[in-house]
Amino acid sequence: MTQTSFSETAVQSDDRAMVIRDQLRDAIIEHRLVPGTKLSEAEVGKLFDVSRTVVRAALQSLTFEGLVRAERNRGAFVASPSPEEARQLFEARRQIEAGIARIAANQATAEAFARFDACLEEETRLLQERGPASRRAAIRASGEFHILLADVAGNPIMRRFMEELIARSSLVIALYGRTGASSCGHNEHGDIVAALRDRDAEGASRLVLTHIDHIETDLDLRSYAERPLREALLSVE
Repeated sequence: MTQTSFSETAVQSDDRAMVIRDQLRDAIIEHRLVPGTKLSEAEVGKLFDVSRTVVRAALQSLTFEGLVRAERNRGAFVASPSPEEARQLFEARRQIEAGIARIAANQATAEAFARFDACLEEETRLLQERGPASRRAAIRASGEFHILLADVAGNPIMRRFMEELIARSSLVIALYGRTGASSCGHNEHGDIVAALRDRDAEGASRLVLTHIDHIETDLDLRSYAERPLREALLSVE
């Protein structure tokens, strides 16, 4: 009988923690877990059949990304960005995405445009469908457009920044967005891609800034309704 080494056990724990981290992150980004939701280590551990140590590692990773906040003697909660944090977030997006758009206009290849077209087609399909599952998928697809823009710019560091900014934007939109959807105009995505095709770096940059302005304009800074952890994680519709 082969015994599992300490290092192998550690790797298995890390793998399980990442699976849980990804599941929770998806639920947060897709607005199935709303800001302020308590993430009980015991409940999450029971749902995924893992130890609280593994759950704690997953929550620590999300805390590092700004998606979860840990409160002493109270536990972990889905982060609830303040209005000031929301403004800072969108200002950061303006500074970073305007530059990303300029670079992408010069870097984009035929393969990149094929990826943009596929992304836009998927957004269109999801927006035409009805139901919570399609709405959640549309929220994710909308964010992935912005990450793809950074990917096409060819700078892995900026792409990583964008992954965090888009995830945290989803929290802000869930908390303050008037429409309750992604608030990310699909038609404006198409306009940005058109500017990239024309190699219009400044035009693409301006369109991105206008697009971010429109997203921020949709915020009303008012309250949200909580949703139980079990329902958010296990719902399929």
